[in-house]
Amino acid sequence: MKQEEVLDELLHVEEPTPTFSMNPKKFMLWLFIVSIVMIFASLTSAYIVKQADSAWLSIELPSILWYSTAVLLLSSLTAHMAYRAGKKEQTGKARLYLLATLTLGLVFLAMQWLGWVDLVERGIFFGGVDREGNPANPAGSFIYVLMGVHAVHLIAGLIYWLAMLLMKRQTESQKENWRLHLEMSTIFWHFLDGLWVYLFLFLLLNR
Repeated sequence: MKQEEVLDELLHVEEPTPTFSMNPKKFMLWLFIVSIVMIFASLTSAYIVKQADSAWLSIELPSILWYSTAVLLLSSLTAHMAYRAGKKEQTGKARLYLLATLTLGLVFLAMQWLGWVDLVERGIFFGGVDREGNPANPAGSFIYVLMGVHAVHLIAGLIYWLAMLLMKRQTESQKENWRLHLEMSTIFWHFLDGLWVYLFLFLLLNR
């Protein structure tokens, strides 16, 4: 074959079609995270707009939210330690850190509930009217909504952690699947932690 023909064939070789490198399950997780971001972006935008309402009054956040934030940040550390142990196939350590993360998440939810109790004791309610029959402060309603919607997603994260503890992993394929879900649950948990820090700072700076 002549050199010109060889060169012509090389120039006209079809390039391989690029394949989608991200795992489909991870891709769905990121889509879910983006949808959550959009929900909270709309809620915080509505919060800022509603501040112009004449009935809006500044609210002192429950002091327990500082401690619950610290607990959630600590749970992010234990989640990362579980992920690292899982990558090294240190199953015992991974399970202990998973259990610690699950426990800290439950403690966080309990402290958020106590924060709601504190608001109620101060006469701050969700919608409706206050104890004197006056229209309720809309700022209080937003605090309940932001905390509540975040708590719902956090419960989903806790269910994910529980599923990780119960998931079988005897065969090699099951172990690989477990490590994948461990990575995904860690990503989701870090996101929820970061989301709460953002919401907490947002409420502190926009009272």
